[in-house]
Amino acid sequence: MMKNFCYCMSIMMVISCQTPKQPEPPAVRLITLDPGHFHAALVQKSMYEGVNSSVYVYAPDGPDVKLHLDKIKAYNQRPENPTHWNEQVYLGDDFLAKMLAEKKGNVVVIAGNNKNKTEYINQSVEGGLHVLADKPMAIDKPHFELLKKAYTTAIEKKVQLYDIMTERYEITNMLQRELAMTPEIFGTLQQGSEKTPAVEMESVHYFYKYVSGNILTRPSWFMDVSQQGEGIADVATHLIDLVQWACFPEQTINYEKDITVSSAKRWSTDMTLSQFSAITKAQRFPDHLKGNIVKDSILQVFANGSINYRLKGIHVSVTAKWDYKAPDGAGDSHYAILRGTKSSLVIRQGAAQQFKPVLYIEPNDNADTAYTAQVQEKFKAIEAKYPGIALKRSGTNWEITIPEKYKEGHEAHFARVTEKFLGFLKNGNMPVWEIPNILAKYYVTTEALELAKKNGKQ
Repeated sequence: MMKNFCYCMSIMMVISCQTPKQPEPPAVRLITLDPGHFHAALVQKSMYEGVNSSVYVYAPDGPDVKLHLDKIKAYNQRPENPTHWNEQVYLGDDFLAKMLAEKKGNVVVIAGNNKNKTEYINQSVEGGLHVLADKPMAIDKPHFELLKKAYTTAIEKKVQLYDIMTERYEITNMLQRELAMTPEIFGTLQQGSEKTPAVEMESVHYFYKYVSGNILTRPSWFMDVSQQGEGIADVATHLIDLVQWACFPEQTINYEKDITVSSAKRWSTDMTLSQFSAITKAQRFPDHLKGNIVKDSILQVFANGSINYRLKGIHVSVTAKWDYKAPDGAGDSHYAILRGTKSSLVIRQGAAQQFKPVLYIEPNDNADTAYTAQVQEKFKAIEAKYPGIALKRSGTNWEITIPEKYKEGHEAHFARVTEKFLGFLKNGNMPVWEIPNILAKYYVTTEALELAKKNGKQ
């Protein structure tokens, strides 16, 4: 424990001693390494100022890289606002060594098989390359230890290592954070309890979904949690990041001192062969999934999990779920409640909200007329920051109405994260709290996974 604590302190000391502005780097040249997840392509759904249009792809030959290149081609050929990426592709089993030897780019984008991802990250930063990685950057304890090593190396070599946290750019999440930072409306965050946490978040995703207008084809390994990671270690990273970002904005979190994981559980989503075939185009279950097949024809995917933990003394509960296919008109959904001493800030995305995220202020004392006036007065500052938003009475609560111009959608958020990362590269100004908070996030997920496995299958 003392060794890990000293490690965290040394990381934070090195970060804090870095000069706030680094020499301006050369033009950004992207490398895409072993793309196996559609998020790699979404990074290139937009063009970016200062980024060379030639992108160097290194991958083993196979369907994953083909699907990736097909998406880039579709972005280049779309009638409205087409991109103009020039993909320079190397295919071969020695793709990683080839990439490190040639170094044709200076920023590596990694989104694919999570079993290999942390090693890709580690070797890339050891090679002096910046890395923009899809979540999760670590899916278990050994990978978490390797990630810590990668960050030590990245700091020593003065390269940036960042994960893609798109949910920070979703407008209801942004406004929930703004309101939580307004004590006249929210008060202060309650401590909560194990039974009634101060913060609860739940995310529901679907295996069968549309991306860029087409039914998404998933690689078969996506349903293998030893390669993709369990729900606790994958989607839960977004939720834990939002908890830290919204409840303790711009504060450094030391996972050794500030976090205690109290309980966790996991359970499976069951998938038939026909369902599996519909999203993979494979006609049978591959050999690497045979250990997860029950009753000869049902694949169990342990993509669901929940975590209860304390963060700086605050009780938190997060849940990640994967179902097969969304109801008509629905898609991935998010629920979040922050309980304050004056009100709760709640995001709901159910049928009553037409499956669109809606943010509410729910006062603790509905009879307090002075509080009503206070909300209306203090909301003006948030309105000035986000012109067009407004308060709307919804029974005893308020609904935040949001103009369509702010509702970009999940795919557009990849450009926002990439732009933020490019700003860090240009200005050398990644906030000092980002790295320890990234490590804290992956500490929670990997610690919870170990605890859930000890508890057995649910």
